[in-house]
Amino acid sequence: MARTGLYKSEVKKARDAVMAQGRHPSVDAVRVALGNTGSKSTIHKYLKELEMEDGGIADRKTSISEALHDLVARLAVQLEEEANARIGEVQTQSTEKERQLNASIAALNAANEVLSDKLSAAEARTQSEVAAHARTAESLQRETITRHTLEQQVADLKERLVENDAHRQSLEAKHIHAREALEHYRESVKEQRDQDIRRHEHQVQQLQGEIRHLQQSLVHKQNEITGLNQDGARLITELSQAQKSIYDLQSTERQHISEIESLRVTTGRIPLLESDSELKNTAIAELKRQLNEVSDTNLGLHGQIQTLQLELAKSTSVVETQQKMFARLDEHLSKGTEKI
Repeated sequence: MARTGLYKSEVKKARDAVMAQGRHPSVDAVRVALGNTGSKSTIHKYLKELEMEDGGIADRKTSISEALHDLVARLAVQLEEEANARIGEVQTQSTEKERQLNASIAALNAANEVLSDKLSAAEARTQSEVAAHARTAESLQRETITRHTLEQQVADLKERLVENDAHRQSLEAKHIHAREALEHYRESVKEQRDQDIRRHEHQVQQLQGEIRHLQQSLVHKQNEITGLNQDGARLITELSQAQKSIYDLQSTERQHISEIESLRVTTGRIPLLESDSELKNTAIAELKRQLNEVSDTNLGLHGQIQTLQLELAKSTSVVETQQKMFARLDEHLSKGTEKI
């Protein structure tokens, strides 16, 4: 691994130590003397500067092997620089692509979380609507049962109303008959009394001897009149009771009419409840459709995430393969330089 912060004085000291050992101060030899640290390109640059300071290569006699060794060292340095540049470029591209893929994955994960939240909210709303629909259906069932019960009660009340009306008509007929009988009785009594009075006036002077008998007859007639008056009073009492019964029946009839109107109002609410139930069924169907769309979108996002993850794995594999190839190339060049 190259060491950062290599100084020219350290390179000069290492070169002099190699030359003191009777060896050629090549880049690799100087790097070994430095403890296998430092960049070969930096060491080569400092060696060139030191050679220029010492009077240049032209003032020294070098052997062919040293010249070849120096040439190989320069080529190795150049090859290493090009390889490092290529590796850096590939690593930069790979890092950028990996960053973009990670950003895409993060965005897709965020979108997936948002859709998951929407899906959870949609499921919660669906469950709430289903529960509300169940409550509405239960309420509708209760209202239906109540409606049937009320309809039966209305039918019963109508039957009772018909019966009461028939009974009222019967009582009215009896009342009319009683009044007619009373009027007939009064007319009969009046006519009878008129006849008696006329007969009495006509026979008063002729029937002096029969006064006692007539008086007795009169008493008897008066008793009959008293009995008839009592019958009339009784009939009047019965008539009053019949009128009271008619009044009670009329009150009951008004109460039944009020109950029927109340039942009609309650029955009118049933179509509203049925319409509300239909609207809620439509809302539940729409929520289910939205839930299916969100699920389809979620599946598509999962497929995109898996595709991006496969591309990231392929890119990482390519970078690792290239790094291994450059490492083997560097190792091969190092071995070739040491052989020379």
